[in-house]
Amino acid sequence: MSIKAVIFDWDGTVVDSVEHIADCLLHAAVSTGYPELERAAYRDIIGLGIMEALRRLYPGMNAEDTVRMREAYSTHFMASSASNQRIFPGMTEILQDLHATDRRCAVATGKSRRGLNAALESSQLAHWFHITRCADETRSKPDPRMLIEILEHFELEPADAVMIGDTSYDLQMAQAIGMPSIGVRWGVHGDEVLSLFKPAAIVGNTTELASLLR
Repeated sequence: MSIKAVIFDWDGTVVDSVEHIADCLLHAAVSTGYPELERAAYRDIIGLGIMEALRRLYPGMNAEDTVRMREAYSTHFMASSASNQRIFPGMTEILQDLHATDRRCAVATGKSRRGLNAALESSQLAHWFHITRCADETRSKPDPRMLIEILEHFELEPADAVMIGDTSYDLQMAQAIGMPSIGVRWGVHGDEVLSLFKPAAIVGNTTELASLLR
């Protein structure tokens, strides 16, 4: 692909953290007195900002309980996040290849700034990314605001970049501004959901992704 910048989602795209996040969401719900949901429900909202995710999981939850659940989630997640930043095989090599060809790399994530900074440090991937944007410092996916801010930083147009992600939220925000996207099958959403947002491709492993980005 002839692009100047590659923007990655984090959870479920760069690192294998989906089940850990689902565990933390379940813990937060139960510890604040809310019922346990089906596992699929916790997985499906991964990619959204935490406040948006909790509101979708438990519609009608009052503001006080939302804050309590967010704090319970954050505490549990941060206590064990360092041991759950498992980089997908081949992803580091992709970042190396992109840098070697002078293409810029960014992260657009539903994580909080605190959470992403901890993840970048524990994964030792921070130095590969020129800019990162988080849901608590801009608008949550699928609003494309974080992509717009990344493009403004790089002084690029949407067509000059590509968004890579494992959820509909990633591809939807790219589609909203006319940015090409690539869906990955190793995270949350499958082909049926990802294809709704017209990605340039859907790949099944990092070898396929690396080949596509060359």
